[in-house]
Formats: sequence, structure tokens, C-alpha cells
Amino acid sequence: MSVPVSGFSKLSKAQKIEWLTHSFCADPAAATALLDSWQHPDPAVQKIVDGFTENVVANFPLPFSIAPNFLINNKLYAVPMVIEESSVVAAASAAAKFWLDRGGFHTEVVDTVKLGQVHFRWPGAPERLRALFPQLKTALLDSTHDLTANMNQRGGGIRDIELLDFTAQEPRYYQLRASFETCDSMGANFINSVLERFADTLEHFFTELPGLSDTERDVDVVMSILSNYTPDCLVRAWVECPTASFESEIRSRGLDMNADELAERFAAAVRIATIDPYRATTHNKGIFNGIDAVVLATGNDFRAIEACGHTYAARDGQYRGLSRCAVRDSIFHFELEIPLAMGTVGGLTALHPLARLSLELLGRPSARELMQIVAAVGLAQNFAAVRSLVTTGIQQGHMKMHLTNILNHLGATDAESIAAQAHFSGQTVSFSAVRAFLEGERQKG
Repeated sequence: MSVPVSGFSKLSKAQKIEWLTHSFCADPAAATALLDSWQHPDPAVQKIVDGFTENVVANFPLPFSIAPNFLINNKLYAVPMVIEESSVVAAASAAAKFWLDRGGFHTEVVDTVKLGQVHFRWPGAPERLRALFPQLKTALLDSTHDLTANMNQRGGGIRDIELLDFTAQEPRYYQLRASFETCDSMGANFINSVLERFADTLEHFFTELPGLSDTERDVDVVMSILSNYTPDCLVRAWVECPTASFESEIRSRGLDMNADELAERFAAAVRIATIDPYRATTHNKGIFNGIDAVVLATGNDFRAIEACGHTYAARDGQYRGLSRCAVRDSIFHFELEIPLAMGTVGGLTALHPLARLSLELLGRPSARELMQIVAAVGLAQNFAAVRSLVTTGIQQGHMKMHLTNILNHLGATDAESIAAQAHFSGQTVSFSAVRAFLEGERQKG
């Protein structure tokens, strides 16, 4: 019977596993053996992994794959991707190959501004606070010289501080919104440290400033934290080619349309994602299939990047697709503009062995270069998905990639798997069809 545990975080890993398996598993010995087997063979590496988070009892491996042939700004990359979805890496690789001979992917960083906020309440008149703000801003900047010195030397630091008045929505509520440049670091710890110093300075400012009433000295800092919405930390990626370049695609897929028709169907599908939020959600999920996989591989924060991207997709009040497509004068143009707050130094980028290897494989990019690589992969993933949707449908390719998972689930032998791969090369793949095929093969034996 399961019982609560006290001091779980203080137990050794072996003790955690013992309590967990005996309390919640029907076969404790088998569960313990399974958890013990998912440990890194190098104790030094396992120690690093155990330090990433709390209450670690095992590792949870995901495939580390490579999408080759990404030509981005005339530089060739082999892009590491960490993802479990069967068709994603194949789709990214196919899109990279398609654009390799058509000029590749073009990218540019629009800006790299990141944001942080100090949320506070103050009972005085808004115009009084606005009048005091220039003096307050100087005090805020002066108070953080020790925190910003190293970042300033690298070309980063605090860009600006704004005072925002939200008293119409929430009584006495104001905000300090600070913008930052964090160079090759994602910068979360730097930004949060500066913001907490701002909060202390804010309180001292109103306590110590001469000439204020007792009421005006009553400032209440609610919280200080970076914002994961960074609409100005923006990167753009695009591809372009004559619509006639789709002729080979039409022949290889046996499509009953010409190149201009294919290009226009593609553009229509992208427009639909800007109109309908139901389609936009799935459309953007496909973009993040590619983005998240590279973000994970490089030790960056995919949750922050997803949250920011989805907020950006709804910046005009309706959730919309993040990519755009146009066909003009028989030229096909497809682009993605997305905020990506990333880093290549600090955090897991330095600690996780495979994250370090990923950055090595990418040529040790700066944060700006990594932003561009990730945006290109997101665009490639979107291109591959939309191309399939408006031509053969997405399930044909997806289920063929999923065939290996089905065979493993059904316990197929190597010989049965080879036979099944050959059989389904020209057949529709489904779980029931694969099971029926295996049953037939086993009856023959």
C-alpha cells in the first residue's frame, strides 16, 4: 500500500528508487532493475545529469538525430535534433535537400532585446511618479554597476528602463520594464539578478528621498522577474525560388497539377493558418517540431521559446500561423519571423555533454547564429508539412516512418521487420494492417 514519504529529496538515489518501486510498482524488483539500467556508464557524467534537477531516479533518453544538408546563408550545417516523433527529422532533412539546390535558407537577426519586469504598487498620484522617474531611473542604473560590469565589457547590459502605468486596470499598479542585451548568454540569471537589485533600489528610493509624504513612501514590490515574451528578440528566415522549380517535385510524386498550381495551393494553405486559429495551432506545432528539437539538442529552454512564440502568434489579438507565403510573378517566397531568445554559453549549453557536442557540430555558433539556424529548421519543418498536406497528405509519409515503432510494439523479429518494410513500401500503413501481416508471416513459419 502506498504511504506518504517524508524527506524524499534527502534520500540517496538508491533509497528513492527502493521507496518508489516498493510503494507503486507491482513488480518492485523489475522496476528497480529498469531504473538502475537507465544510468550513464560514466559516473562523472551521471553526476552532472543528477545535478540538473531534483529527485532524479534515472535518465529518460530521447533520440539524438542529425538533419544534414542545411544550407543557411551559404554555409552548410549538419543540424542536431532531439525529438521522439518519427517523421520530424526525415521531413527536415527532405526540406533541407530540396532547398540545397535552390539557394538554401536565408536568415537575418532583426534584434536581440530581452525584457524583465519589476511589478510594484504605489499609492501616490501617477503624475507625481512620472515626475520622479528620471531621478529613479538614474538610481536604478547606478545601483547595478557591479552586476552589469562584465556584461557591459562584452557589449551587453541594460538598454533601457521604462515606467508603465497600469492603474486603470489594477489600483496602484505600476511596472518597471527593462530591456537587456545579453550577448551569447540566454541571460536569465543575469536579468533576474538585476531586477531584484532594481526592486531593492526602488524600495530604498522612496524610503530615503526627501520631500515625500508618509503615504508616498509606501511602495510595495509585488515581484521581479524576466519576461519570456521577447517580441524584439527576433529572427527572420526565408526561402525563394521560381515556381518552375516545383516541376521535379510534381513528377516525382505523380501529381495531377502544374508548378504554379502547387505553389498557389501551398500559399493558400499558409493563408488559411493566418485566418483560422484551429489550423494555426497545428501549423505552428509543426514549426515547433523543428525548433524544439534543435533547442533541446543545444541545451536551451524549449518551454520559454514555445511560450514566447505562441504569444507572438497572437500579438494582434488573434492566434495566427507564424509563417507567410506569397507567389508573385512566378516566384515562390516562403518566410518565418519568430522571437527566439537563445544562448550558447552558460547553463546546460556548457554542462550537458551532448549539448556541448551539438554546438561543436554547428561550428560553435554565437547566439545570433544559433537563432538563425533554429529559425531555418522551423521553416524547413513547416515547408515539409505543408507540402505534404497539399499534395499526397501527411499520413502517408508519417505512417511509413511510424512503421518501425509499430513493429517494435508487436515484437517483430529482424526477419519479420525486413519483410514488413518491403511489403509496406507500396501499401498503406496502419496498426491493424501491420498486425495482420505479422500474423500471416508467423502462420507461414
